[in-house]
Amino acid sequence: MDLIAAYDARIEAGTLRPDAAQRGALPLFVPLMEHLRQPPPKPAGRLRSLFARPPDPPPGLYLWGGVGRGKSMLMDLFHEHAPTPAKRRVHFHAFMQEVHAGMHAARQKGTEDALAPVAAAVVRDLRLLCFDEMQITDITDAMIVGRLFQKLMAGGVVIVTTSNRPPEDLYKDGLNRALFLPFIALLNERMVVHQLQSETDYRQQRLQGEQVYFTPANAESDAAMTRMWDDLTGHDPGTPLELVVKGRKLVLPRHHNGVARASFWDLCGQPLGPADYLALAQAVRVLMISRIPLLSASNYNQAKRFVTLIDALYEAQVRVIASAADEPERLYVEGEGTFEFERTASRLREMQAADWGQA
Repeated sequence: MDLIAAYDARIEAGTLRPDAAQRGALPLFVPLMEHLRQPPPKPAGRLRSLFARPPDPPPGLYLWGGVGRGKSMLMDLFHEHAPTPAKRRVHFHAFMQEVHAGMHAARQKGTEDALAPVAAAVVRDLRLLCFDEMQITDITDAMIVGRLFQKLMAGGVVIVTTSNRPPEDLYKDGLNRALFLPFIALLNERMVVHQLQSETDYRQQRLQGEQVYFTPANAESDAAMTRMWDDLTGHDPGTPLELVVKGRKLVLPRHHNGVARASFWDLCGQPLGPADYLALAQAVRVLMISRIPLLSASNYNQAKRFVTLIDALYEAQVRVIASAADEPERLYVEGEGTFEFERTASRLREMQAADWGQA
């Protein structure tokens, strides 16, 4: 089944609504499908390998646009039907963490170019690599991603990625950004850059008119949030997403296509700070937070982290779905920090609005 037929089948089944912008983007995947239908090049002999290299793949695809427009859905549809078993779909941030771990292991062995064996392993195992939600916020990623992509492309790997921003806005205002600019040039030269200009935010549409703040936090609210998770993810169970910032780990137990679910204690029960929550806010578009307790002097450190978390989510316009012990204005019961929490309560209330995050 070709992609257009697969897309139309989902519309007929009622799992998708017709969208001209989405349908118009489907032909961009056709050259990639045709390339992947061809058998992979046979390994060259030792002598030939000195002079030969894999044929260049067709230009990859960089699909960008506003949140909830269907970028990840289109990429997933392509990945599902791509005619090769040597394929992988992965969240960009999670992949970069794997790259850093592989480079660390290579350095431990004394490898001079620690990136080379990591890239070689990807080239050996994959013909297609699909990245969801490409964004560059960390200087360690910014300094290696260009060389990484060059090695993957030279090895014949087809790359498809989604992003909320055009290549020119990646790592915007980042430290030593001049060193990152060649990567932007590489994306524009070696990938088809396409803006998905759908007028509809389908994630927001699913949440339109829905209750997004549940109290009290109990089995009933847990069940309601599970129903919302299933609706937003198409009943996908999700996989853990690990964010590493300055050596600290923040693990979201469930993540799928920009939607994440975690408990209050997953997010605020360990010593994390603004940089960690900023990375979280940039990695997800909908965050489900369960079992927010009453806050007071007895859990002051966790309460401070929660304030910082909500600030980061608010500024990034992340949609928050939460279950809590009480309404926002009554969450902080007494003690130091009561006054400071008033802004957090106000933001939690504002973030419940039906049009939140659509600006």
